[in-house]
Amino acid sequence: MSLEKELTAEQLEAGRLLFARTWDFITSVKEMHQLPDLGGVEIAFAGRSNVGKSSLINKLTERKALARTSNTPGRTQMLNFFGAEHTQLRIVDMPGYGYAQAPKDMVDAWTTLIFKYLRGRSTLRRVFSLIDARHGIKPNDLEAMAILDKAAVPYQIVFTKVDKIKPGQLETLKEETLKILTKRPAAHPEIICTSSENGSGMDELRAEIAILISFG
Repeated sequence: MSLEKELTAEQLEAGRLLFARTWDFITSVKEMHQLPDLGGVEIAFAGRSNVGKSSLINKLTERKALARTSNTPGRTQMLNFFGAEHTQLRIVDMPGYGYAQAPKDMVDAWTTLIFKYLRGRSTLRRVFSLIDARHGIKPNDLEAMAILDKAAVPYQIVFTKVDKIKPGQLETLKEETLKILTKRPAAHPEIICTSSENGSGMDELRAEIAILISFG
């Protein structure tokens, strides 16, 4: 298992072109029957409610307000779908987990929706599991990974906010995370390090998504 992938100039350019399109909101889903028709390729973003998921999606697509950001954890309470013209890709913003302020019955409903989506969505190619680089993998991240492993959905770790820690700390975090990933059956073998503040890692993330489409 490796930490990061060596990408070619062609793969990086494919990622740039993919996200040079204008990305727009498609729909929000809180029940399975509301899901868009199957077709194309879907990738999803998951993570703790304060991991910077909306900011990453906005930076990835270069749309400042595509995904809603909030100072209140757990604001994303549904599966939100985004798309662009002339591409088969759909981006899915999954509900943030670890939202302590939400009522238990609401949390249970979200968890049920997520698992049903993961198990029943044949077009879902990968879940990008976001981890705040300042904190590393926490118990609720492991719980989310267990759900992904059980659903047999491939997932890849993406560190967020890497600009907030020192390079040496990041290298240690990579090593510690690698040890955890070797025990997870559905985990992808590379890690992507990103910052929505300075844009680092976004080219690599775009290229990785473009590769998934090419195999779609």
